[in-house]
Amino acid sequence: MSESLKTISPVDGSLYVERAYTPPSEIDAMLTRARAAQRDWRRKSVAERAALLAKCVDGFVARKDRIVEELAWQMGRPVKFGAGEVGGFEERARHMISIAEDALKEIEIPKKDGFTRYIKREPVGVVFTIAPWNFPYMTAVNSIVPALMAGNAVILKHATQTHLCGERMVESFVEAGLPKDLFQIVVASHSAAAKIIQSDQVDYVCFTGSVPAGRAIEEAAVGHFLGVGLELGGKDPAYVRADADVAYAAENLVDGAMFNSGQSCCGIERIYVHADVYDDFVEKFVEVVKAYKLGSPLDPETTLGPLVNAAAADFVRGQVADAVKVGAKSLIDPKLFPADKPGTPYLAPDVVVDVDHGMRIMTEESFGPVVGIMKVASDEEAIKLMNDSEFGLTASVWTTDEAAAIRIGDQVETGTWFMNRCDYLDPALAWTGVKNSGRGCTLSSVGYESLTRPKSYHLRTAI
Repeated sequence: MSESLKTISPVDGSLYVERAYTPPSEIDAMLTRARAAQRDWRRKSVAERAALLAKCVDGFVARKDRIVEELAWQMGRPVKFGAGEVGGFEERARHMISIAEDALKEIEIPKKDGFTRYIKREPVGVVFTIAPWNFPYMTAVNSIVPALMAGNAVILKHATQTHLCGERMVESFVEAGLPKDLFQIVVASHSAAAKIIQSDQVDYVCFTGSVPAGRAIEEAAVGHFLGVGLELGGKDPAYVRADADVAYAAENLVDGAMFNSGQSCCGIERIYVHADVYDDFVEKFVEVVKAYKLGSPLDPETTLGPLVNAAAADFVRGQVADAVKVGAKSLIDPKLFPADKPGTPYLAPDVVVDVDHGMRIMTEESFGPVVGIMKVASDEEAIKLMNDSEFGLTASVWTTDEAAAIRIGDQVETGTWFMNRCDYLDPALAWTGVKNSGRGCTLSSVGYESLTRPKSYHLRTAI
């Protein structure tokens, strides 16, 4: 195994970041320091934590220009959209700070003569966050800021592809005044991360990533009696009803499918369209896709950057090729996107029709700028197809009938149900999934529950 972490840029294949792995002895010392820092931090009031963390967020946002450029080099996000990552981080962080006082308050119990009773929410201790590369700030913030607000310490392991993002967060928070041992970043391999989980020095693991990696984390945690929160993959569906605003649905679903080059766990990967509007929808959808510009993420005109690496792009190409071999039809000519080059991370977007669930493109997570579109005859058929998946992170319906949207949503197996929206995370709502999309919850007041433990106080005052 290599003795260092290496980030290879998808922009040009160059080595962009290299860091030596943290030695085991230093990892042990980090965990010890985190535990000590947390003992002091938990004594601070929620208001004191909120004031300091607000300054931390200010310091992070002030680095926006640098962050945008580094994102482009690390994972291919076009500079045109990089500021949105900073904005999403800020929105989620400030919301979780603003609701903490209420979310963390003691739970009141009905009065009982001669007794004082209440339930206190105490921090779990040390939280180990393992963050992904595709939305390296917006996913990490989901656990980091709430964990700190709840009185915990945080050890962060960021993805190899975006390790620098972790450094930027820690750097900005410490410079703003957060105790340096309270929030630390570790440079760790997968095996070293497993040892951290098994060290009995962390109390909760918050992971975002693939299903196989989630299984590995659960296996590492077995027998150690610590909480594990997993946000895993998705194959998120959309259903366009006959009463939908077709132009609006097409424009927004293209964005939901193509943003970040389709590398989003909650991106749109399959669309079911009622037969009455199918032809019109597909025509408009393809028209919007053709207007995208594939190219270097450093070009301010680029709207579609490279995938994270060549292997990811080739995987998507393989899904499309397999579907076409058995009767599907690709509607986008890659020649419209001159930057598309097989064997590189630069991949043209694609729209595939005449598909069915016997094809990988409709059942297997793509994580690229491709979407399959199927014609359906009814709400019932759409519901059945949306539920025919191992995943269940988000799903959406496009309709003018709110009652129908709720009725259909009640039958769809998903963590978040949208009407006339997709690929968005509202920090006021619980972010969670079902089936192989994971377990646990982040954000909203519910997100604080896994980062705290209840402690009951039963005080007999009359003796």
